[in-house]
Amino acid sequence: MTPVTHRYLSALTLTTGLLLMAYMVIVEDEPGAVPLALILAGTAWLIHSLRKH
Repeated sequence: MTPVTHRYLSALTLTTGLLLMAYMVIVEDEPGAVPLALILAGTAWLIHSLRKH
């Protein structure tokens, strides 16, 4: 995959995690493990792709 594709996919993962976190906090009043994992994975992937290219 191209570097631009990696950036878009990592940003999509990060955004999905943030939206899911907001939903979980509003609906269930507590964050879950899945949104936190998506946020961490998306952030790490984005930092890695920005530093690599």
